[in-house]
Amino acid sequence: VQLQASGGGLVQAGDSLRLSCAASGRSFSTYDMGWFRQAPGKERESVAGITRNTGNAYYIDSVKGRFTISRDNAKNTVYLQMNSLKPEDTAVYYCAAKGPSSVIYDQWGQGTQVTVSS
Repeated sequence: VQLQASGGGLVQAGDSLRLSCAASGRSFSTYDMGWFRQAPGKERESVAGITRNTGNAYYIDSVKGRFTISRDNAKNTVYLQMNSLKPEDTAVYYCAAKGPSSVIYDQWGQGTQVTVSS
């Protein structure tokens, strides 16, 4: 599966953004999907994920209550709704996919920049 992330931009603290990740190819519904981010000088971290079968979601503590991950299997797209953005959310955001036979996320999109000004 090939992934194309979009929706990043420059916003002010407290604003919202919705990231989208469109997947090409078939069998999107069989992939677990995740959003990761990497800030300058920091390691990449997992932000949120959503399972392929049940649609269960998980989040890192710093975004709980502010970010929501969702997927539309009919559109082969996963979303990350980000509300109440903070300057510390500034990073390049990547979407990733993990197939049913994979133990790690091994398909990655190109990243989209999110910059939150104070």
